[in-house]
Amino acid sequence: MTNDTPNVPEQPIWARDDAFPIAPDGWGWLDDKGRRHPCGSIEELIAAIRNDARGCVTLAWVIGHDHMILPEEVPGAEEAIHAARKRRAMDDMVDAQGKLRWYGCLFGVLAAYLFYQGWVLAPRISSSVERLQFAAHAVLASVSVGVGLLVLLIFAFIPWYQARKRLRELQHWSDGDLRALVPVLRFETWMDAQKSPVTLIMLGLMVMVGLAQLLPSDALAAAGLVKERYLSGEKWRLLTAPFLHGNLIHFLMNASALLYLGKRLEVFARWPHVPMVFLFSACVGGEASARFLEAPSVGASGGLMGWLGFLLVFETLHGRLVPRVATRRLLAGILLTALIGLIGYRFIDNAAHAGGLFAGMLYALIVFPKSSSPNRPNSTLTDRMAGVLALAALVFAAGLALQKIIF
Repeated sequence: MTNDTPNVPEQPIWARDDAFPIAPDGWGWLDDKGRRHPCGSIEELIAAIRNDARGCVTLAWVIGHDHMILPEEVPGAEEAIHAARKRRAMDDMVDAQGKLRWYGCLFGVLAAYLFYQGWVLAPRISSSVERLQFAAHAVLASVSVGVGLLVLLIFAFIPWYQARKRLRELQHWSDGDLRALVPVLRFETWMDAQKSPVTLIMLGLMVMVGLAQLLPSDALAAAGLVKERYLSGEKWRLLTAPFLHGNLIHFLMNASALLYLGKRLEVFARWPHVPMVFLFSACVGGEASARFLEAPSVGASGGLMGWLGFLLVFETLHGRLVPRVATRRLLAGILLTALIGLIGYRFIDNAAHAGGLFAGMLYALIVFPKSSSPNRPNSTLTDRMAGVLALAALVFAAGLALQKIIF
């Protein structure tokens, strides 16, 4: 790998003045659809920021700046930013509380129904204590309860906890907090505007195989990682299984992780490493699954965990590329995945997760040297050639999965 060395700037690309589009004359703001809204004065702009209940103001422009800036960087907008953030946090809290109640009720109904079934199915047990234990075991051993608990955690409890945390932070808000927040916001806003075509190609492959799974066929048996068949010689299953998913929730979670992690990797480490890290990590994760888990498995989690492990090491080695807070969030993602794996150990392939994570971290340690430069590393001709081969292998694997499922 090579780095830009001549005329090295002092800031990473997302922190530079020209990170965002050129500013028009006067004042105004850019919404989340890319539409421009000119304002007649700085006071009108600050009022728009204060009334931004849905977070639509993504960028702003003011006299004295050649390029657009964050609304958090608009002079004199500190109080307006605080008011807007507090209103959004309160709305998020109300929404999260509603979801927590609904998901909690549904989970309680599911657990009560399974408990009742367990009680009814144990008529021969004379002791009430033994029947109680039998019914409780029926609840705790149920895969449906495990899935329900994960859904409650991911879609209800975590959003509620995050909204509650934001509200508590806003109670002690200060100008120093706003200044500390700006680098992370600049990073995330700049990231959202970047293109990641290779990541989109991989999402497209996953979507095509996912649609094929809707056909009336046993996709898992046809192209999943069925361990006895893999170990007896069908090695191609190591490549096809990552494109299959167990259910819609599994697919949506992996698709969202693919878009976020893949884009971040493609933007900072360059596109050749997107397919290479995924392919290497998915194979290592699949092999770990085959060695430590007897049940058949499907899903892109091994490759995605590889991306997560890669980014954690890569961004640590290139400490000036990404805000430290953003890198620490990757570690939080690993901890959350471990918690999810602990809760759903009966139906989550933790061996594939661990194998993929280790493979991605190892890849970054071997391929990328430590750097103090704020610039992104350049890709070499060798990188690009290897990236094309890895992407071709993934396209072939997705095509093979389609062929096995359909025919």
